[in-house]
Amino acid sequence: MPIWQHPISVEELTRTSLDTAASHLGIEFVEVGDDFIRARVPVDARTRQPFGLLHGGVSVVLAETLGSVAANYACPAGHQAVGLDINANHLRGVKSGWVTGTTRPIHLGRTTQVWQIDMVNEAGDLTCVSRITMAILAPK
Repeated sequence: MPIWQHPISVEELTRTSLDTAASHLGIEFVEVGDDFIRARVPVDARTRQPFGLLHGGVSVVLAETLGSVAANYACPAGHQAVGLDINANHLRGVKSGWVTGTTRPIHLGRTTQVWQIDMVNEAGDLTCVSRITMAILAPK
């Protein structure tokens, strides 16, 4: 059973991300399921750190993009999700290709949500794990 409270699709997520940090870094939404969203980021000149690896901050941008978007689409009408906390554990460096992140809910509460974001390289190896906590704001 889908968890989404609003119409959601790859096309809608792509449209709403135009001219944002995500689009400037080349993040692409690739799939929406009943309880997950998947997006990917290229490892290229925009996203590498000086030593040739995907910048850890870019992994966090991918994680925050996925978690924030998911939380907002899982909120009741009129509510808004805003970030409270995010963490990331960088497990494996990536020098080229794409890193794909998938977010799934851990907790969907009335006032908070917690989302897990797992990121993998093109071989499917785990590169980073992240968790984001979102506050759910009621309409004023």
